[in-house]
Amino acid sequence: MNKLEELVKPNRTVPTQIEIVDIAGLVRGASKGEGLGNKFLANIREVDAIIHVIRCFEDENILREEGAINPVSDKEIIETELQLKDLESVEKKAQRMEKMVKTGDAKMKSEYEVLKRCQEHLNNGKSIRSLGLTKEEKAAVADLFLLTDKPILYVANVDEASMHTGNKYSEALQEMAKAEGAEVIVMTNAIEAQIAEFENPEDKAMFMEEYKMTEPALDRLIHSTYKLLNLLTYFTAGVQEVRAWTIQHGWKAPQAAGVIHTDFERGFIKAEVIAYDDFIKYGSEAACRDNGRLRIEGKEYIVQDGDIMHFRFNV
Repeated sequence: MNKLEELVKPNRTVPTQIEIVDIAGLVRGASKGEGLGNKFLANIREVDAIIHVIRCFEDENILREEGAINPVSDKEIIETELQLKDLESVEKKAQRMEKMVKTGDAKMKSEYEVLKRCQEHLNNGKSIRSLGLTKEEKAAVADLFLLTDKPILYVANVDEASMHTGNKYSEALQEMAKAEGAEVIVMTNAIEAQIAEFENPEDKAMFMEEYKMTEPALDRLIHSTYKLLNLLTYFTAGVQEVRAWTIQHGWKAPQAAGVIHTDFERGFIKAEVIAYDDFIKYGSEAACRDNGRLRIEGKEYIVQDGDIMHFRFNV
């Protein structure tokens, strides 16, 4: 986006956003209302994905209720609490449906069967995301906003000495995450907090150089979060503004246009598209057009990450 801003020199730039909500830590017994319990679980229902930030460092000044540092145990405590809450939700719905199933309604029966599968899976100490429900089967439990069905990412919060190499704690967490196909980002949150405070880019770069960092770990976390949520970014670039827009992978041009305004999708005619690398290479929309790098795409075009787009529509 900074490079597009340099080339286009717009009146303003509007980056895309991903909102990461800091929710207070979960304690053992939260599913039964311990600690912030129900408030925590209500907050987490509203998110699209969960990032577990797990302690992977020793510091005698920072106490830990559960005793010795054990990231795998911490992860399991959180997972168990979420599973117990999901089990409660599934069992309540199954009980409500029991009588209705006896009427012989085929749709009701298949929904009930999905609920019973979820119940068994959770009773076995497993999360719903590992059950492999189809899109149709997920519809049966969509109204429950199951916590353990959300995609997951782990952050191993290590000490400064381990920021580039990790340590025995982060390695144990990675081993466990690998078994469930999840990613672990190793970072030192204290260093990231300092990086975030820099307003001057040169000071920030100097600080990062001191710690042999090519980019903040927070950037890596954002990249991984986009991947986890299956998101990509396209741009609109003009003198008035350069703006980034977030969409799902696989969306076609009219859907992407709809993010700007529903009229754009409804009256979509075509899209003028320039690949990001081409725009940077030739330096402007006009130069891309002159060199045959501006394409006219129709309704079936699948938008690519970094595309610079201009939509034509009529309503």
